[in-house]
Amino acid sequence: MGTDDVPLDDKAKRMRDLLSSFYSPDPSSTPNAPSKHGTLDAINTTSFDPDQYMNLLVQKSNLEALLKRHVEMAAEIKNLDTDLQMLVYENYNKFISATDSIKRMKSNIVGMEANMGQLLDKIMSVQSRSDGVNTSLFEKREHIEKLHRTRNLLRKVQFIYDLPARLGKCIKSEAYADAVKFYTGAMPIFKAYGDSSFQDCKRASEDAVAIIVKNLQGKLFSDSESIQARAEAAVLLKQLDFPGKVSDLSPTTAHEASVREFAEAIRAYRIIFPDSGRQLITLAQDLVINHFETTEQYVKRRISSANLLGVLRTIWADVLLMDEVLHEAVLPDFSLEAAQGAVKKYVASTFTYLLQDISDVLLRVNVSPKEAAEEHPLQVALEASRKAVLQGSMDVLLDFCQFLDDDLGLLVKLRDFIIDWVQEGFQGFLSALDDRFLLLSGRKNSSSPDQGLTEGAHSEKVLAGLVLVLAQLSIFIEQTVIPRITEEIAASFSGGGARGIENGPAFVPGEICRIFRSAGEKLLHHYVNMRTQRVSALLRKRFSTPNWVKHKEPREVHMFVDLFLQELKAIGIEVKQILPQGLLRKHWRSDSNGSTTSSRSNPLRDDKMSRSNTQRARSQLLETHLAKLFKQKVEIFTKVEYTQESVVTTIVKLCLKSLQEFVRLQTFNRSGFQQIQLDIQFLRTPLKEIVEDEAVIDFLLDEVIVAASERCLDPTPLEPPILDRLIQAKLAKLKEQNPITP
Repeated sequence: MGTDDVPLDDKAKRMRDLLSSFYSPDPSSTPNAPSKHGTLDAINTTSFDPDQYMNLLVQKSNLEALLKRHVEMAAEIKNLDTDLQMLVYENYNKFISATDSIKRMKSNIVGMEANMGQLLDKIMSVQSRSDGVNTSLFEKREHIEKLHRTRNLLRKVQFIYDLPARLGKCIKSEAYADAVKFYTGAMPIFKAYGDSSFQDCKRASEDAVAIIVKNLQGKLFSDSESIQARAEAAVLLKQLDFPGKVSDLSPTTAHEASVREFAEAIRAYRIIFPDSGRQLITLAQDLVINHFETTEQYVKRRISSANLLGVLRTIWADVLLMDEVLHEAVLPDFSLEAAQGAVKKYVASTFTYLLQDISDVLLRVNVSPKEAAEEHPLQVALEASRKAVLQGSMDVLLDFCQFLDDDLGLLVKLRDFIIDWVQEGFQGFLSALDDRFLLLSGRKNSSSPDQGLTEGAHSEKVLAGLVLVLAQLSIFIEQTVIPRITEEIAASFSGGGARGIENGPAFVPGEICRIFRSAGEKLLHHYVNMRTQRVSALLRKRFSTPNWVKHKEPREVHMFVDLFLQELKAIGIEVKQILPQGLLRKHWRSDSNGSTTSSRSNPLRDDKMSRSNTQRARSQLLETHLAKLFKQKVEIFTKVEYTQESVVTTIVKLCLKSLQEFVRLQTFNRSGFQQIQLDIQFLRTPLKEIVEDEAVIDFLLDEVIVAASERCLDPTPLEPPILDRLIQAKLAKLKEQNPITP
């Protein structure tokens, strides 16, 4: 039977069974496993039994059928052989095509690496020229900006000097709205410098404003003026924050008179309607509730305790006046419950504004590298934030003390509650301040509705300097602020107990100290990680870009060394502004450490090294560092302390460990290994000058050399005279670029 005579479905089935028999060695996994007795169709299964099949075929077929089956099987065998041969040919062609494609890809990639190396050199050249242009134009740009700021400042000063004359003209033309606008605009300057530089201007302006206030009062109480004019006068007096604003400009007896009239109306109403007591009680209570709801809206603004005390005195006087005629309403006790909400909201809002002030100070930390080197902005920000936390907390306590010192009956009854609210407020405020520090540092995402408070910190990447300021500020809060707050609370806010003994103390300074101690450590480690990751990115780019197997002979110290030292210099500038110096405990290591990479070796050893062959150089290098590893036990990673040397040393250690790992991922030729040797040897002196543990730095630098030698095809080091000459050339070049630097 020919191939064309077989139906398409049968042919596809045979091919599928053929492939299944080849790729499925487990007979049990075949879905069409034969039954115990077998059938004539079982010839295409993996468990085919020839003897059983022949016995079954002989039993069920005659001689003619057997001859016909013989012819059919011979044709099928021939077709299967043909199909299997074609399948092998097709796969072989695909393998050949894939091999050719891989060869072409390999040749293209090799050429691309060379082009990328050239492109990198050109990019670095363009970058260096761009930096040169920016450096040459920087001083002029700074000078222009300084002149512009000076010009704006002179305009403001001129406006202050012209303010008395402007106010006089406004008085003559009765342009009181313009006069109030000019004066309120100058108020911040008068508050800051009114007692020194602008004393005469402030005095003349206040005299003019007194005339304006007098004229506005006349307009407000004049019956001949229109309602609109009197309303405008009241608004202007309110803008001037004059003690006689709308509520106070009316005679002080006006409010009392209205309340007395209300009390007399209640007395008369009770005489006329003896059964109206319940309605009158409800009316009086609603009036008290309305007063305190208005007060709660009032405390949402940033007001002082003196302003709130004035409101509470007025309400308490009204309550006592109404209590005389409606004693069964028990208005003093009722007002006590209503007053708790207003005073508690004032305490909470005060802590909220304090947290906002501290956040505003910290969000102003945004400086350029030049400003960091010349103006010490991080130190200024740290001092400002310390003042905001400590002085702000003391001001809040002083403000709350006025509630306890006042003899108002309402506040006397609320004394224990106020003490508990203040203590709870400080506990919650300091916990929220810790969360705010983590949020500003980028270690925590904002889930609160006041996300705009930290918008400036997350609009761009978090500044590492800000994280360092937060770390040192956390320690200041633990060591200075919390003990001071504890002393003030013990002196002025002891007692309380309205919250119940079962709830525990409201203010737990030990818990807050632990929180900020932990926060300081986390933030310090976060700063170290941020700086280390930045330097590690530079190192990764350095070692992943060139083809080290085809590296050329070293001509000079590589540019990445300069960039590495620049990053460490920036880190040093930051930590010097924030952290104190530690105890000088440098660990020196003698020159007899067996290092073969030192450029200060004696002439005899130099002569021996110059005569050594490649195999001897490799053995000498490995044996030396193996001996060093067994002889020395150097503690590499230690706890990070709050000192300049500890932080810088930790960052350098982590960067050198990263450098070692990047070296282990590459394969070097002799020139590449010598370039690594030159760069590492040049780094020894500047790194030892900024760290506190020179032994560890020597150890880590030697580890980099060992790692490079292990990954090198021919680890022949540079001869000491050549190494010393290249290093001296680099030092001379740096001296020419920075002639002032010693």
